[in-house]
Amino acid sequence: MGADPRRRNEHDIGAAYAIEFLSYLIEAFCLPGEDAAFVYDMTSYYISQNGDAARGTTVEPGEDEPDSSAFDMAASALRGAMGQSVRIRWAMLAALAGWCGFAEPAYALDKVKFATNWLADPEAGGFFQAAADGTYAKYGLDVTVIPGGPQSNGALMLLFGRIDFFMGGDLIGDFMSAESKLPLVAVAADFQKSPQILMSHPGVGLDKWEDLPKANPVYLGAGSINTFYAWLRLVYGFKDEAVRPYNFNSAPFIHDKTSIQQGYVTSEPYEIEKQGGFKPNIFLLSDYGYSTYSTLIEARRDLVEKNPDLVQRFVDASAIGWYHYLYGDNAKANAVIKAQNPDITDDQIAFSIRQLKEHGVIDSGDTLTLGIGAMTDARWKDFFEKMLAIGMIDKRTDYKSAYTLQFVNKKVGLDLRPK
Repeated sequence: MGADPRRRNEHDIGAAYAIEFLSYLIEAFCLPGEDAAFVYDMTSYYISQNGDAARGTTVEPGEDEPDSSAFDMAASALRGAMGQSVRIRWAMLAALAGWCGFAEPAYALDKVKFATNWLADPEAGGFFQAAADGTYAKYGLDVTVIPGGPQSNGALMLLFGRIDFFMGGDLIGDFMSAESKLPLVAVAADFQKSPQILMSHPGVGLDKWEDLPKANPVYLGAGSINTFYAWLRLVYGFKDEAVRPYNFNSAPFIHDKTSIQQGYVTSEPYEIEKQGGFKPNIFLLSDYGYSTYSTLIEARRDLVEKNPDLVQRFVDASAIGWYHYLYGDNAKANAVIKAQNPDITDDQIAFSIRQLKEHGVIDSGDTLTLGIGAMTDARWKDFFEKMLAIGMIDKRTDYKSAYTLQFVNKKVGLDLRPK
């Protein structure tokens, strides 16, 4: 005769309460001041890792249990919640022992390879921070951050299993992967806004967004013409005939006061100030309806399905890394960035961080209540429809297959934002 499903439900609820109580004890007696969500996640993980060993342990009724006040407190709670699940109780007690230093941890750090999409810079600062300050290690991860560059292709490395996670660009790449039915999934959006901007000269009649469509010339990179500029043509009336090539040299823009130029809010304005001696007007496209996320954490679908715990820990730890990088001591991360990218200066790093914070690129909108990395179905749908309108994506594309909300919107790290 099968087990009563109501009893199984009671058992599951009891186990959940027991784990919650145990994580409370660990936080109170062993890790005071530690993030409660982190302690709970790692308590659950430790228990799962000790489960096999616990199943091999036989404890008969009436046998002596360890004489320890911490053990007794945990065991007292677990008896009521778990009933006769003595072996599971021992796994939980083993977790408490490991956390409090009574025993060596029974698991090694999970090795993870994460590739960025460009050279080491503050735009990946949260990931470098989490590696440098031990946040990844606290979440049971040994993460190698692999900088990208003009000759690298992180998406292919991810697709063929050479890395575990990749720092993607904006949602267009995800839509195109879905259109091609590639097994890649966005699991978090660490930039709420695209850093893509247009710049103009101040005081020449191009000081407002509505002035920009009359600018001539418009300096654009080749990849922009059929993406955001196609959307600007459709929505705001920008002109094709004004387009001139931008080859990552801002001299033409500096010398032509009637022109505008694309750029990244963290990069080109800094160079314009240095080379041109003036502060350009900055227009962040996201503030005018270009609603893509950016700096997405991309994973393979098989990893998401087979090891969701690892994905969750990487997403959570990366969010914590971004809070520390933006609002805490980021010296270690910046030292790593400079070591891996010797051409970047302290002034450039400081400028980039200021821009990320001032324009709310990472921490704004939904992250204020849901935490860094937040995503919503509504935002994905909105940008998909905008790309459909310019013919960028096939309307038959199953864009919902390109992402999952399973690992985000859990309010991880909200307490780290300055009040």
